[in-house]
Amino acid sequence: MKGSIVSQIEVNRYFTKGEDPYAAIKWEERTARITNFKGEVIFEQKGVRVPESWSVTATNIVVSKYFYGKLETAERETGVDQLVRRVVKTITAAGIAQGYFDKENAEIFANELAFLLLNQYGAFNSPVWFNVGCDQYEPNAQAGSWHWGPMYPDMATVHGATGYKNPQCSACFINSVGDSMEEIMALARTEALLFKFGSGTGTNFSPLRSSKESVSGGGVASGPLSFMKGLDAFAGVIKSGGKTRRAAKMAILDIEHPDIVDFIDCKLLEDKKAQALMREGYDGTSGPDSPAYASVFYQNANNSVRVSDQFMYAVEKDLNFCTLAVKTGQEVQTYRARYLMRKIAQATWECGDPGMQFDDTINKWHTCKESGRINASNPCSEYMFLDDSACNLASLNLLKYLRPDGTFDVQAYEQAITLFTIAQDILVDLSGYPTERIAKNSHDYRPLGLGYANLGALLMALGLPYDSDAGRSYAAVLTAIMTGRSYATSAFMAENLAPIQPSSRGPAGETGACPGWFANKEEFLDVIRMHNEALDHIDRNLIPPELFLAATFNWRTAYEQGFIYGFRNAQVSVLAPTGTIGFLMDCDTTGIEPELALIKYKKLVGGGQLKIVNETVERALAKLDYSKMTIDLLLKYIDENGSLEGSGILLDENLPVFDTAFKPAKGTRFIHYMGHIKMMAATQPFLSGAISKTVNMPNEATVEEIEEAYMQAWRLGLKSVAIYRDGSKSNQVLVTKKDESKKPTMALDGEVISHPVASAGQAFEAGVAEALQALADDDLKAPPRAVRHRLPDTRPAMTHKFAIAGHEGYLTVGLYEHGQPGEIFIAMAKEGSTISGFMDSFALVFSIALQHGVPLETLVGKLAHTRFEPSGWTGNTEIGYAKSIMDYVARWLKHRFLKPQQGKLFPENPIPELVIEDAAPRATGGAVQTLSTVMSMTDAPACQVCGCIMVRNGACYKCLECGSSSGCS
Repeated sequence: MKGSIVSQIEVNRYFTKGEDPYAAIKWEERTARITNFKGEVIFEQKGVRVPESWSVTATNIVVSKYFYGKLETAERETGVDQLVRRVVKTITAAGIAQGYFDKENAEIFANELAFLLLNQYGAFNSPVWFNVGCDQYEPNAQAGSWHWGPMYPDMATVHGATGYKNPQCSACFINSVGDSMEEIMALARTEALLFKFGSGTGTNFSPLRSSKESVSGGGVASGPLSFMKGLDAFAGVIKSGGKTRRAAKMAILDIEHPDIVDFIDCKLLEDKKAQALMREGYDGTSGPDSPAYASVFYQNANNSVRVSDQFMYAVEKDLNFCTLAVKTGQEVQTYRARYLMRKIAQATWECGDPGMQFDDTINKWHTCKESGRINASNPCSEYMFLDDSACNLASLNLLKYLRPDGTFDVQAYEQAITLFTIAQDILVDLSGYPTERIAKNSHDYRPLGLGYANLGALLMALGLPYDSDAGRSYAAVLTAIMTGRSYATSAFMAENLAPIQPSSRGPAGETGACPGWFANKEEFLDVIRMHNEALDHIDRNLIPPELFLAATFNWRTAYEQGFIYGFRNAQVSVLAPTGTIGFLMDCDTTGIEPELALIKYKKLVGGGQLKIVNETVERALAKLDYSKMTIDLLLKYIDENGSLEGSGILLDENLPVFDTAFKPAKGTRFIHYMGHIKMMAATQPFLSGAISKTVNMPNEATVEEIEEAYMQAWRLGLKSVAIYRDGSKSNQVLVTKKDESKKPTMALDGEVISHPVASAGQAFEAGVAEALQALADDDLKAPPRAVRHRLPDTRPAMTHKFAIAGHEGYLTVGLYEHGQPGEIFIAMAKEGSTISGFMDSFALVFSIALQHGVPLETLVGKLAHTRFEPSGWTGNTEIGYAKSIMDYVARWLKHRFLKPQQGKLFPENPIPELVIEDAAPRATGGAVQTLSTVMSMTDAPACQVCGCIMVRNGACYKCLECGSSSGCS
């Protein structure tokens, strides 16, 4: 194989060139520290040995999540070098034992793999870092010296109730369930073991009889949703991997199942119960872990409806569709197909679930059709394969392969793909599995899940809009190279490694192909041909020729070598959400996601944070041939506005390059939901599995638009899709304010009161003047002036009674003739008390500001979510939880005067708008929320570990402060 690093079980050096990868790294000692939203230290380890190039965020998260051993004990790892050695040496030793290479080539392999991990070129999924090597060697007093324990010959043995004899290496599992109590309880045990060791699992519950069918002993079956309640409760109390990441689940039901309507509505109805509890004073700020949500069902799983082409055609043609009894296949109930689709879309609109999986498309691309259908997926929908199977994941950091001159290093990318494919294949036999069936299928089919991260950052750095034909072509060809190269490596291993003895199906072959290959040869090769033919749909005029040549070569090699020797792996690639491992690699964007913001908050080594413009932006502007002076002006503009819109400098045709997933606070542009779907459609034909990607839609999106997004996803050939409408969850947010240390400036959107220009020299042409005013503010000759507009002596007013955690008060608002507020009075406690005086003073300043023309929305934006006591539940369904009196007053004024409810299809969720202030560098280590100005996801839950607001990651959430995840590996 051209450029192969393996030849007759020999490994050639490419990255290390003979040097020790650990010695080539510049190391430094740091203190890894994580604080919660109150500024309290919740994790700290001093004297940690870390590569100098790693960010503070990567350091904190890797040390707290992945280091082995209890803190302040001899077994505790103290450096990233120890962590990487543990994983690399364990995999390499297993490779020797399994006959991949001799000791000499094993050393080369270990150095090459260590280089990739230390330099953040790629990373394995979390269970590998959690579990691999932890029970097989111990660190000695001398750093880097290891005592090796025994390698277990029986890789699939379950070691009693305490765990596996071998480490669990796979993040993704699919489990079957049968229509009997024994099989349902067996599923509960299997899921518990998987969650314990840090993995996620998915199950299709369609084999369970519906609540409309009888049981053999008489009576009616309870249906799958009743058992889903119990399984959901188990998942809610198990922490994955013994860590703080909660269990991850996927629940699926086929569209023809008689209980499908109840399944579509189950999370929505429980969400409404949680809202009712919140109105009664129960806390709902931390999602499934909060008292309100812990009291209801179905909160610990992602739900998806599995639909057939027949159903989708019925929706298109407005035909009827019948549900079928599980045992007899007889028709149970007839619906209009569009009614069921509308139910799905409306539930998604209201609570974000269910997603959709397209059964015929999934099974069309299935390499092992003779062995059975694909019925389910893992929790984030990227791994789709046979029931009772497992997949270990790894991801490549695409931005690392971009040279300084802006060209993509294809050869380095290919070599990294080959190295990780070999390492992941070794992990198949190194790993332990919770059931005999999963162990057999893992050894018989050996599915892998190589993927990538940082695609959004890469495209921006290349000057390519995410939502463009050029961006999609570039993403498609990189995905094609990855999967083609991985399958070519799989065929090469089949040629050079010893035959695998089958543990269940298929005869032993003369090559090292997986046993499942021999029973599925024709179907397997058909799918490889389909991947190959999909290259014709890439517009080669929009990509560098060397990339298309590499893709063509690797797929041709895969087919030709596979035809002769077979493939060692039934699947090789997926696109995972890369949650925590994205932090390990210091990725700007995760998985296939676009950039989320042009502003980032960088942690400082001495503590605190620094607000910076995303470094990718500067690379993109340089790629687009802007001068250094122009780039500096644009970076300053972004720093003050969070967007490039209205700068008057950036060419209009370049604006799409800097579009992000969510609309910035001071802008109107963002990536349309079809941009997300089209990007998925461009890459899907070059993946063995599917894509963990949530299609982001704005709050104002309609049910009809969500329905159309689902239809387009199916038409474009996606295997699955999840949709998130901003604000569709009912969790109240918990936000910490950032210090306001910069002086007021005249913002473009009128954030500060307007005032006359001090000199005629500042009267720029209309468009440029407004855009550049913020940059020219320092040159103003006079301070801003404003005229006070007093209210008439007799003015209309309204009084509102409120209560915060039992503290009652009265808010009186005096109104101008046009109905807008011009003064406020707040009565709390007795006259002469401290709180009464404080409220009087606050109301006086607030009223004077209103009468001098400060916009109400500006005052509300500054005061909302300020935090101090008293705080608590209010009983007001529009506000819910108030962080302080100021928070309540500001948000009540907003709902009463700034957001009238007119002509809404559904009432607005009682969720306040998330306001993120600018942050100056801070000398202390106090907690500052690490969201960017663009991340206005008002319904994201608070992190269960540190309390900071999480952000959406695939179909789950991740915490930017401590790295915790609500389910994604």
